[in-house]
Amino acid sequence: MTRSSMALRTRVFSALLSRISTPVEEARDFATLRAERRRLQATAVGRRIFGHADKAAVTEEIVLGTGQRALVHRPRGAIGPLPCVLNFHGGGWVQGNPEQSAWLASRIAVRNRVAVVSPTYRLAPEDIFPAAVEDCWDSLAWVAGHAADLDIDPQRIAVMGDSAGGNLAAVVALLARDAGGPELRGQVLIYPGTEMYDRWPSEDRNAEAPVLTSRNMRAFVRLYLGDQHGTEDFRASPIRAASHADLPKAFILTAELDPLLDNGTRYRDVLMAAGVPVRYAEYDGAIHGFLSLPGVVPVASRALDDIVGFLREVL
Repeated sequence: MTRSSMALRTRVFSALLSRISTPVEEARDFATLRAERRRLQATAVGRRIFGHADKAAVTEEIVLGTGQRALVHRPRGAIGPLPCVLNFHGGGWVQGNPEQSAWLASRIAVRNRVAVVSPTYRLAPEDIFPAAVEDCWDSLAWVAGHAADLDIDPQRIAVMGDSAGGNLAAVVALLARDAGGPELRGQVLIYPGTEMYDRWPSEDRNAEAPVLTSRNMRAFVRLYLGDQHGTEDFRASPIRAASHADLPKAFILTAELDPLLDNGTRYRDVLMAAGVPVRYAEYDGAIHGFLSLPGVVPVASRALDDIVGFLREVL
C-alpha cells in the first residue's frame, strides 16, 4: 500500500492511531473500548477529528418504539413533513454510535432539507448476527409507520450507512423490497462490507491500511457472526442475495486506501447487472472511515457534496 496520495494530516493521524489504539483482534473488553471511543469523541481533539454537528441543524435524541436510541437531525426552522434519511453508523458491528455520524448526518439534513434519523442497534459480540439486522429493519418499519409523529414523508425515505452500516443499509434495502415496503427512494452505501468471506485484491493491496487492516476485517466478521460464521445468508453478505433486481437507486462510495474497496466495486457490478441504477465514486487518498474523520481526511467534504447531490435527485 502506498501512502503517497494521503494528505499530511491523514498520515499523521494514521501514525498516531497505530500507536494508541488496540486492534479489535486483541481486544477483550468491548464495553470499555466503546466507552473510550465516546470519551474521545467528546474531547476537543475528538471534535477536530470527527467533526461537529452543523450549527444550522437541530439535533434531538429520541427513543424509537423498538427501544432503540436515535439522533434526529433537522434543518433549524424547517416545516415538515420532510423527506427522511435513515442512517446506520459504522464500527464493524462491534462498536460505533450515532454521534460519530453527526458531522455527515447534520450537514445532509441542512443541505438537503431532510430529517436524518441515526439509530443505534445491538452490537456484537454480546448480540451476534442477525440482531443488528433485525434492529435496523425494525427501525425502518417503525420510522415509516410513525411518519406523522416524526413529521416526515413516508413516501420519501432513503437509507444510508458507512462500513458495517453500509452493509446494514444494503440488507435493509433488500428486505424492504422483499417485504413489499416501505418503498425506498435510494440507498447510500459508504465503503460497505458486502461479503463476509471472499478475499479480493484490495484487501491484499491495503492489508495494513490505517483504521482498518485485513486482520481487523476478519476479526470483526468473526465477532459479528459468532457461532454462525460460515453462513451464506444474504442478511450477512448482501452480495449473496438470490436477486438484486428492483432495488432502489444506489450511490456507492469507496476509498482508495481501504481493504474493503472491492466490496464496493463488486456490489456495484452486481447491482448494475441486475438493472439497478448505480452511481459510483472512489476517493483518492482516502482511508476507511474517512466520512467519520473529516478533520483528518480533507476529501470528506467532496464526498459530502456528492452525497448531497445524489439525495437531491432521489428524494
